[in-house]
Amino acid sequence: MNICFVGGGNMAKALIGGMLKRGYAPSKIRVVEVDEARCQELHHDFVVRATTDMSDAIPFSEILLLAVKPQQLQSTCRNLAPLLTGQMVISIAAGIRARDIARWLGTGNIVRAMPNTPALIRHGVTGLYALEAVSATSRERAEAIIEAVGSTLWVEEESLLDSVTAISGSGPAYVFYFIEAMQQAARELGLDELQARQLVLDTFIGAAKLADSSQQDVATLRANVTSKNGTTERALASMESNNVRAHIVAAAQAAAARSKELGDELGKD
Repeated sequence: MNICFVGGGNMAKALIGGMLKRGYAPSKIRVVEVDEARCQELHHDFVVRATTDMSDAIPFSEILLLAVKPQQLQSTCRNLAPLLTGQMVISIAAGIRARDIARWLGTGNIVRAMPNTPALIRHGVTGLYALEAVSATSRERAEAIIEAVGSTLWVEEESLLDSVTAISGSGPAYVFYFIEAMQQAARELGLDELQARQLVLDTFIGAAKLADSSQQDVATLRANVTSKNGTTERALASMESNNVRAHIVAAAQAAAARSKELGDELGKD
């Protein structure tokens, strides 16, 4: 089906690149982007048609993917509404609820997606939610598009996308934060910058792959590394005494609360 991206930023480019690698024809993809230079860049990089004129792309597409900044979404939807002819609309704008988008566009054929930045290397995970008006076929099409950059997870209550935002949407930043701390510890323990980076990144990648491939849960995997009276036990005891686990849970809860606040703020008329 013909798809039109409204907004040509990094996440749109990740999705377009992923779709093309899966065999999607460039002739089936159009992009509406206000920046003329970015239009030229998109055409050069992906051989897709990119334009600054909505009316030159929207009527010829069966699926619209809204990839503008959350603060721009309401005005974008107001401009789009007169051009719609029954298209399914997928929004990847953080925080803004599907029913608010439906109100602005005048259609309930809305799927909301919450991707994360590893989508840029096609290892993302995206939470998906669809309004009741979205057919099973349309849900499958939306999933197929988003899976071009990673895995997907459907939720049946939109409020759970706030949880998805807190865990996977913001989650890469938590991981990067922990990596930063581990690299700092490595340097303070006498390793140089390159050694610290290699040890920490390879440790994270290896541990994640082990957890993904193992039939054991992560608590068991952690216990397997933790010898009695050993170095790992001492480190974990330090983390527990400093309530590291509780602070991580509290941080995710704070992110979820902020996601809800953003939905309230940005969904106003």
